[in-house]
Amino acid sequence: MKKTDRNALIAFPTVILIGLGIAWAGSQGGASVVGIPIFALSVGLAFAIQWLAFIPAYLLQNESFFDLTGSITYISVTVIAVLLSPVVDGRSILLLALVVVWAVRLGSFLFRRIRKAGKDTRFDDIKPSFIRFLNTWTLQGLWVTFTLAAALAAITTTTRKELDVFAAIGFLVWGFGFAFEVTADSQKSRFRADPKNKGKFIHTGLWAWSRHPNYFGEIVLWVGVAIIALPVLRGWQWVTLISPVFVALLITRISGVPLLEKQADERWGGQEDYEAYKERTPVLIPRPQFSSREK
Repeated sequence: MKKTDRNALIAFPTVILIGLGIAWAGSQGGASVVGIPIFALSVGLAFAIQWLAFIPAYLLQNESFFDLTGSITYISVTVIAVLLSPVVDGRSILLLALVVVWAVRLGSFLFRRIRKAGKDTRFDDIKPSFIRFLNTWTLQGLWVTFTLAAALAAITTTTRKELDVFAAIGFLVWGFGFAFEVTADSQKSRFRADPKNKGKFIHTGLWAWSRHPNYFGEIVLWVGVAIIALPVLRGWQWVTLISPVFVALLITRISGVPLLEKQADERWGGQEDYEAYKERTPVLIPRPQFSSREK
């Protein structure tokens, strides 16, 4: 057995245990159905959807619906949590709406991008290995669990409060992050669609303010969700506030910024205009620039 496969075999139960830990913490003070905490059922559903989708993905050696499955999971888990909860209040409906809007937009965007590209190169070395490919889908289940944790805790909790200033502030923060992410993605899509920009890097619009403005927006919108959930969290449910922290760590330390920065350095590293762009433009947190040098 290859070392990578052995490591994946070790990682698999670790991921499951972490998921169980979040399920337990988020279930404290939450409602149950047939004696099972709704929060825990939601976590189980998040993993189950990934494992079901893994079967055809592995047999067909096709990863094209990976991101779409993630979005469907976000929507399914949140909708079912709301439907199973004995009390559905304004906060639950607001959180459901924000998650669905975000998931539909991002999922359709990523699916179209993969369809256009024909493949996702991240999976080239992973797909042939059963355990490594399974781990990738399992990690997506954990990703959904962590990201949705605060929202799910607020939806399933037995503590209820009317919509308040936290809901208003959280909604505004979410709206800002969502608009920032959508604008950044749209600008990059238009840039890539222009044949004149083939082989070039984007450094205009929001991309003149940040090298990864879409990721900045992603982090901010989940902070907004956590703010909305905050007033109804109790005891161990506070652990679910790891949601925006997890998103930030995932993006800045693991699968987002580091990978794209490495790819960009390999492609344009050493070029004077690219090095100048890196020097003047923050990696993540935007710094408005009202004048920039053209390539």
